[in-house]
Amino acid sequence: MTDPRLDLAISDGVARLTIRRADKHNALDAEMVDALLALCRQIERAGACAVILTGEGNKSFCAGGDIANWSSLTPDDFGRHWLRDGHLAFDALARLTAPVIAVLNGHCLGGGLELAACADLRIAEAHVKLGLPETGLGVIPGWSGTQRTVRRFGAQVVRRMALMGEVLTAEQALTLGVVDQVVPQGKGLVAADQVVERLRARSPRASELTKMLVNAAEGEERERVIEALAGTIAAASPGLAEGLAAYRDKRKPDFRKD
Repeated sequence: MTDPRLDLAISDGVARLTIRRADKHNALDAEMVDALLALCRQIERAGACAVILTGEGNKSFCAGGDIANWSSLTPDDFGRHWLRDGHLAFDALARLTAPVIAVLNGHCLGGGLELAACADLRIAEAHVKLGLPETGLGVIPGWSGTQRTVRRFGAQVVRRMALMGEVLTAEQALTLGVVDQVVPQGKGLVAADQVVERLRARSPRASELTKMLVNAAEGEERERVIEALAGTIAAASPGLAEGLAAYRDKRKPDFRKD
C-alpha cells in the first residue's frame, strides 16, 4: 500500500520518510496510517542502517490525526479502527531495527508528538512547539500518548502536557528530555545527517541488538525481543541443520553435537 503523501526514499542505506501534506499541517488520515505501516515493513526489508523522519515545510512536523477524518467516526470505529490502526503503525515504526531520527522541523502536537516518540532520537528546530492538546478537544492522546510517551519522557512531563495543556518550546523540551537536540531553524536535516555518520562508525548488528535490548528494558517489545534473540541463537546452532537434514532424509535426528 502506498500513499503519495508519505514519501519514502532509500539511498546508501538511509531511509528518508517525509510526510508531504503541508497544506494540512502534515496531519495523518486513515489511509496515511495504513501506508505508514506498509512503509515500515518496506524499510525493514530493505535493511536500512538509519531512518530519518520529518514533515514537509517548516510550520508543522505533524499535527497528529486529521480531525476532519476521525471526528465523524462512530465510537466503535474510533476505538476499533482509528486508534488500533494507529497503534499498529506507530508500533512498527518504534520497533524498526534501524535507529529512527525524527527531525521536528515544525510544530509537533498531539499525534505528531506521539509519532515523534517512536523515534530513537528527536532533533527539534528552535522555533518548534510541542504538546498534547487532545483533552481540550474532549478526547485522549490515543496513539500511545499516555503509554510510550510516559516511558520515554516521564510521567510528570506528560501530565503537564496532556492534563494541563502545557505547550513546550524546543528549549524547554530539551531541558525535560522530550527532545535530544535543538538546532537553528532549517538545520534539522543537516544535524540528522551528522547523526547518521556517527551511526555508520558503529557495528550495525551490535546497534540493532542494543536497540532491541533497550526497547525490551523499556517495555516496548519485551516478548518479541526475547523470542527473536533466542530464535537467532537456535537458528545458528548445529541442531537446526541436523533437524532439517533429518526431516529431509526422513530419519531420526542426532542432536548429540548440538
